[in-house]
Amino acid sequence: MMKEEWRLEDIQQYDFTTIIWIVAPLMFFFVALEYFLTRKKNIKAYSGKDFLASLSIGLGNMVLNSFMKIGVFIVFLFFYNLSPLKIPMTWWSFVLCFFVLDFCRYWAHRIAHEQRFWWSTHVVHHSSEYYNFSVSFRLSWTQNLKIVFFLPVIFLGFHPLVFLIIHQLGVLYQFWLHTELIGKLPKPIEYFFTTPSHHRVHHSVNEKYIDKNFGSTLIIWDRIFGTFKEEEERPVYGITKPVNSFNPVYLVFHEWIEVFKDLSRARSPKQVWNILFGSPVDKHKEQLQEEQESKAV
Repeated sequence: MMKEEWRLEDIQQYDFTTIIWIVAPLMFFFVALEYFLTRKKNIKAYSGKDFLASLSIGLGNMVLNSFMKIGVFIVFLFFYNLSPLKIPMTWWSFVLCFFVLDFCRYWAHRIAHEQRFWWSTHVVHHSSEYYNFSVSFRLSWTQNLKIVFFLPVIFLGFHPLVFLIIHQLGVLYQFWLHTELIGKLPKPIEYFFTTPSHHRVHHSVNEKYIDKNFGSTLIIWDRIFGTFKEEEERPVYGITKPVNSFNPVYLVFHEWIEVFKDLSRARSPKQVWNILFGSPVDKHKEQLQEEQESKAV
C-alpha cells in the first residue's frame, strides 16, 4: 500500500502545541501551592526576582513557539513524507513511539551538556539557584534547534498524531520533576522513571552530581549508559559559573554571546569546531585559569 503524503493543513488539525496554554492555569496553581507549602515548612525555594525571570522566559518561549511552530511542522512533514516507512496508528505505535522518543530525548539532553553549541540552547534551564516548579518554565528561546535530534523518530514513519501526542506528554511530564517537596518514591518507580529526586541531582552543581541523570521520562537510559547517580547529599543548584543576573534576555543568550565572542577570535576551522562542539566544562576551566593568571600578574 502506498504511503499517504501529509500536507501542512493535515498536521495543523492535529496541532497539540497549544496544550501548554491550556494546562498553564493548572501549573500556576501548583506553583502557588508549592510556594505556600515551602513557606510553611520554612524552605527557601523561591525568590521574587528569580521567579519573575523564570516566568518571563517561559512566556517568551510560549509566544515564540506559537510563531515558529509552522516552520517546525514543515521540517517534520518533509522528513515524514521522505521516509519510505509507515507505522500504523495503533495502540502499540504510541507505546513504541514513547520509548523511541524518550531514548532520543536522553541523547539530546546528554549532548546538550557535552557540547557547547547545544549547551547554549539549554544552559538557561540550569541557571536558577533555586529549585521549584517555576524552574520548569526556563526553556531556551533557541531550543527548537534541537529538533534535529528527533528527526530519526519522524523518519521512522510514526503517524504525526502519535508523535505530537507523545511529544507533548513528554514535555508536560517535566513539570512535576522540579520540586523539593516530593521525596524519594517507591523503589520500582525510582528504578524505571525519572523522579524529582533524580532530577534534583541533575540540576545540582555538587561535583558528584554534575552531568548525571539525563533521562526525560525514563531513568533506565542513565542506568544503561552509565550516567545515573542516586540522590545522596543535599543538592546545590545552579551552574558552575553563575550568571548573576535576573534579566530574562541575558539569561537566555549569555552563553551564545560568549560563543560568538570566542568565534570572532578563532583562527582556524579546528578552533571553530572546538568552540562550537567542545565541552563547555573545558571552556569553564580555561576561563578560571585565565582569571587566576590575571590575578597573579
